[in-house]
Amino acid sequence: MKRILMLATGGTIASMESGEGLSPAITSEEILSHVPAVGKLCQVEAVQLMNLDSTNIGPGHWLEIAGAIRERYDNYDGFVITHGTDTMAYTAAALSYLIQDSPKPIVITGSQKSIALNDTDARRNLYDSFLYASGRDSHDVSLVFDGRVILGTRARKERSKSFNAFSCVDYPERAVIRDGRIICYLAPRSYAYGAEPVFYDKLEDKVLLLTLIPGMGAEALELLKDSYQAVILQSFGVGGLPGGGSGRLAQAMEEWLAAGKTIVMMTQVPYEGSDMSVYQVGQQVKERFQLMEAYNMTLEAAATKLMWVLGQTRDPEQVRELFYRPVQFDVIR
Repeated sequence: MKRILMLATGGTIASMESGEGLSPAITSEEILSHVPAVGKLCQVEAVQLMNLDSTNIGPGHWLEIAGAIRERYDNYDGFVITHGTDTMAYTAAALSYLIQDSPKPIVITGSQKSIALNDTDARRNLYDSFLYASGRDSHDVSLVFDGRVILGTRARKERSKSFNAFSCVDYPERAVIRDGRIICYLAPRSYAYGAEPVFYDKLEDKVLLLTLIPGMGAEALELLKDSYQAVILQSFGVGGLPGGGSGRLAQAMEEWLAAGKTIVMMTQVPYEGSDMSVYQVGQQVKERFQLMEAYNMTLEAAATKLMWVLGQTRDPEQVRELFYRPVQFDVIR
């Protein structure tokens, strides 16, 4: 029987009414007590890393979670992380970059309702997560929710209340869980005996997201240049910039690049990605500035990958090489 460690971080799954709204208060051991059936799947131990609303979880916490797994990696066969749903996709993506090529499964899950409630989705999600973490062919970082096993780099929260909150964007789900069975859609990766993951312990958190709207000027981009190391510009459709390669936004981008900053262009459209070569307003900009493009990456993956890349290097060529190097099927050009 495999040994699985649960790392609790808070979230709705651990929440109780505080008189001022829901707040994480249930401990890791109390969470496990609601799903005794997991004891038949594996040997379970639990650690309470933090007890936070996921709105308050950021890069420092991602490093803490990755560090906790690194310290305990040799002692367990897999890991289950309980987490709030609001930033769960960001954490899943971040861990995919901080812990690469893991022969052991690292599963992140949570719920839309507290595990203390009768009509919760928490018990199913937790049971499914331990089932998948105990599976023979499970590996790397995955998000398990509502019977779906989603690659850590492909998950996105698309519903704020429904139990089917998460989707796998522009790539097949890794597996589904039905009637207590794991049905794999993607062939498992084969790891050599004794293979070890690669852990990273640096992130650059000064990454800005700027979503364009029609008629928006360049003032925000101009004013924020000195406060951030990189910016992700979310534009329209397959990708373009108002004013093309000669407008005020393009001039502001030129100042960012001259200051040694990084710019990534991506689309606001949820599915099918960008292709800046299609229209003049995109092609002019990309050719003039040699910008990086996120293509069909999720926002969560693009943002956290950029943080990871800039935590390793500031050299423009190395930044480009690392950003486009696929990690868990995160980018298809």
